[in-house]
Amino acid sequence: MKNLFNKKIKNNLYNIKPKNKKQYLYLNNIFNKVITFGVGVSGTGKTYLSTAAAIDYFNKRKIYKIILARPIVEAGEKLGYLPGNFNQKVDPYLCPIYDILFEILGSNFYNKYISSNIIEVVPLAYMRGRTFNNSFIILDEAQNTTIQQMKMFLTRLGFNSKAVINGDISQIDLPNKITSGLKHAINIFKNYNNIGFTFFSYKDIMRSYILKDIIKAYEDKK
Repeated sequence: MKNLFNKKIKNNLYNIKPKNKKQYLYLNNIFNKVITFGVGVSGTGKTYLSTAAAIDYFNKRKIYKIILARPIVEAGEKLGYLPGNFNQKVDPYLCPIYDILFEILGSNFYNKYISSNIIEVVPLAYMRGRTFNNSFIILDEAQNTTIQQMKMFLTRLGFNSKAVINGDISQIDLPNKITSGLKHAINIFKNYNNIGFTFFSYKDIMRSYILKDIIKAYEDKK
């Protein structure tokens, strides 16, 4: 399979490239569309590959800042029950992004990029009122955005910037009467030339074989 990165992203352990057709299509959308949606089950590489692509863009000086955001939505446990101040309460929601950054970059570049604010990991609500030029912006767990939050995120996009929105509509944690901003966006943007969609299924899972069985079992019981 053709490697979509002109210069492979490397550190001392990893040589990052797409591992199946859906990942290829997903990265192709990222490189050729202004906005890319990656929709589907966990373990398909959406967050990992979009973060790797963002770092690749930065290393090639195509952008100067990377923003990674998640909505803060409780999945069965309320924020108020967690110890600490607000920042300490939201950190567990952002840990998966920090873990991926550390894995791709290694400790030296991870600390350098975070401390210098080249990479900013933020709760989605902290993005209101900001505009990002020359930036690569990733929204993770987008199924848990409201329509208003999705609109707010998309309108942060400034000049020479790119956005990737990832989510799994089978794992929506919003209250029942609230429409997912991701589901709404899929319906209204599906025919726009500068917006690309890649839909992943359990067959595209790369994380582990047992995860494929777990996701398929839940899908079969619907």
